[in-house]
Amino acid sequence: MTETRRPLAVFDLDNTLADTAHRQRFLENRPRDWDAFFDAAPQDPPLEKGVALVLEAARECEVVYLTGRPERCRQDTLDWLAAQGLPEGRVWMRRNHDRRPARRTKLEILRRLAATREIRMLVDDDELVCDDARRAGFPVVRARWAAEASEGLREAQEREGRT
Repeated sequence: MTETRRPLAVFDLDNTLADTAHRQRFLENRPRDWDAFFDAAPQDPPLEKGVALVLEAARECEVVYLTGRPERCRQDTLDWLAAQGLPEGRVWMRRNHDRRPARRTKLEILRRLAATREIRMLVDDDELVCDDARRAGFPVVRARWAAEASEGLREAQEREGRT
């Protein structure tokens, strides 16, 4: 099977592969400190269950990463993935000023990917992303292995379109 024909395993980053608990405090107050939140991402510890799943998926699938992080975080994100020994793969990020909810932006990209490739799985912690992807016919694994996201992070994901 050639690389371009392998099915895709699509992984979210925050609270799926990377533990954001240490930086969620930047989202608890208003105004939210988005610069500090994203600047702290390189210090995220990996989530063991997510890392094990991506390594297992890479045996049969091409891995791609689909994150709500803004494009300005690309180099930090690539460095973090490499430091964790995670499989190389294309990283899909939110445009810097795109404030649409994650469930809209991620589903848009999933549909684009599915036009030419089989999506074997989407792995994401965001319940709304998972629900919408499942309704659209994508196989979903809900990442429930991180600590519960703070209200600030949940609001950021859905209402503010920030992550």
